[in-house]
Amino acid sequence: MFTKQQVPDEIIKLAQKFQDAGYELYLVGGSVRDIFLQRNSEDYDFTTNALPDDTERILRDWANVVFDVGKKFGTIAGIKYANNRVDEQANDDKDVKVEITTFRADEYDGKTRKPVVSFGDNIADDLCRRDFTVNAMALRLPNVEFVDLHNGLSDLNAKVLRTPIEPDISFADDPLRMMRAVRFVSTLKGYEIERETYDSIVKNAGQIQKVSNERVRDELEKLLLGADPVQGIKMFVNTGLSAYVLPELPALMLTTDPQHHHKDVYAHSLKVLQQAVDLEPEYTGRPDLILRLAGLLHDIGKPRTRRFGENGKVMFYNHDAYGAKLTKQILTRLRFDSVTVNQVAELVRLHMRFYGYMDAGWSDAGVRRYVHDAGELLPRLHALTRADVTTQNKRLSDRLSFAYDDLEQRIVKLREQEELDSIRPVLNGDEIMEILHLKPSKQVGEAYKFLLDRRMELGVETKDEAKKALLEWNSAISNE
Repeated sequence: MFTKQQVPDEIIKLAQKFQDAGYELYLVGGSVRDIFLQRNSEDYDFTTNALPDDTERILRDWANVVFDVGKKFGTIAGIKYANNRVDEQANDDKDVKVEITTFRADEYDGKTRKPVVSFGDNIADDLCRRDFTVNAMALRLPNVEFVDLHNGLSDLNAKVLRTPIEPDISFADDPLRMMRAVRFVSTLKGYEIERETYDSIVKNAGQIQKVSNERVRDELEKLLLGADPVQGIKMFVNTGLSAYVLPELPALMLTTDPQHHHKDVYAHSLKVLQQAVDLEPEYTGRPDLILRLAGLLHDIGKPRTRRFGENGKVMFYNHDAYGAKLTKQILTRLRFDSVTVNQVAELVRLHMRFYGYMDAGWSDAGVRRYVHDAGELLPRLHALTRADVTTQNKRLSDRLSFAYDDLEQRIVKLREQEELDSIRPVLNGDEIMEILHLKPSKQVGEAYKFLLDRRMELGVETKDEAKKALLEWNSAISNE
């Protein structure tokens, strides 16, 4: 089934060193699964009956660099540089990166996700503690012997996610495995959770609260960056996990969107997420976490801003502004970094701005403000705004598309005429203070804002023109 040709030569050499020292070495987990899926692995995970000190000693005889990434948990890592180089800064894609963990037979205390570390003495016990059967296959090296005690290959071919032991026990041992299940629905596109395993997640969903927000966030990131994030999010919600991790998401089901009355806001948000993913090649060139989070959360403020007007019409005044505030709270709670928090929230705040252009058109000043306010987020805002069109009314859809095409063309044209991406007054702060004989103060900031507003309205002007206008402005406010 397997041949040595499917395993890098350096890995075979490493395995030979373990064998020569009297130890077993198994390639395990996603590394084996990805061989069957014909995916390239950047890292290789192993398990062994060697204790951590012995693993470290053998690794030092093979690797250029050895890391203690969790010795008390039995894990030592190493990197073998490609092409016999010695410079670790080169970061060659062909470097071989390994993590080796002593056989584990852990038990969990039932209150936290921290295991009571117990080293095992056989591969069978180690594979039992893996999350899913498709990750519980092993390859004994260097002789290349396939070990599949839980029918993982059969499940891999059937595209089924199943725990190797009773799911209630597996999820009680480590509740994060429930998040990994919904994540794999996204990253392993087309895979489904086996019924007993699914039912166990539904029953035990509340146990996810035992897991740190940071670990849950990591799984949510991987889900969103997967090949099929919409299916992953659906499973996240349908199993009940989102009710404990991101309860604001299922709350969208309770809201009807008058602009998209054929679907609720939750369904609309999933559609926007998918369309944002589809637009990434054009606007970001890669899977983009910021854009995908914004697509998912752009209407998150609607449930709390819902109001009923005449004839029962539903309205969501300022849901964009409130949604931006709520987005910050959600992403901060989930321990996302500050850049991600702020950029996603800003996209949510700006996602309705375009409708003013469609309804009334903008002067060049309005276009400049749009570009200025979006800043480096402009490509993502383009994608998000276009993705937000989910109406089934073709006439309206065409009208929206035409209007946004026109806006983008105007931005291109203005960029050709002026430095649109770095709009600032022709006079800087030092020049303002010199002209008005000011020291650093609030008035300098007000003068700068006056000149910035003027730049937005008029476009490029000379320093003399700006100086004259500044003096007139200063004289006017001094006489008030």
